[in-house]
Amino acid sequence: MSHDHPHHHEHEHEHEHAGSVLPEMDLRVRALESLLIEKGYIDRQALDVFVETYEHKVGPRNGARVVAKAWRDPAFRAWLLDDATAAIASLGFSGRQGEHMVALENTESVHNMVVCTLCSCYPWSVLGLPPVWYKSAPYRSRAVIDPRGVLKDFGVELPAQVELRVWDSTAEVRYLVVPTRPAGTDHLDEDALADLVTRDSMIGTGLALSPSQAMGASA
Repeated sequence: MSHDHPHHHEHEHEHEHAGSVLPEMDLRVRALESLLIEKGYIDRQALDVFVETYEHKVGPRNGARVVAKAWRDPAFRAWLLDDATAAIASLGFSGRQGEHMVALENTESVHNMVVCTLCSCYPWSVLGLPPVWYKSAPYRSRAVIDPRGVLKDFGVELPAQVELRVWDSTAEVRYLVVPTRPAGTDHLDEDALADLVTRDSMIGTGLALSPSQAMGASA
């Protein structure tokens, strides 16, 4: 098992700065949310549904389109693995200026998983809102110490011979996992393939769905 944890001083500096600002901002957002709910301008249940939809479906759909194209188009796949920032931007998805994207391809012998050990750096442009668990201290620490245990918690058990690589996101570098393409999908077009790509599979804490699983999820 190998672990890749690139750290940069700039990354640490940005996290220190973010740490002094984000908690205050979070409190302001929560206060505003409570006020709007109290005044009857928004419905908490409707807000939760909106966030859930964007977090699990709308946001990750961008990344799913990238993965689906890579599965079907060998030239795009090669470009994505060589220069993910440019390849992803060609589809109209780009992050903040200076953010560098790296694509990690899962294979039968290698499985990649992404974490941000210092806070919650996340590829918003392709995955939308980061899930709560991704930002939690238990995930950020256990993903490095016991990655196979973390995967098991997510319902993923890899064969012992599969090499597990853990990648640490930074303020400058964000990762997108290209999950292994499910068997029996050669006949599917990009839209149908995108339906098989989950947010967790693009973080590495999950696997792409089979066509039957995708049909069950949409039922």
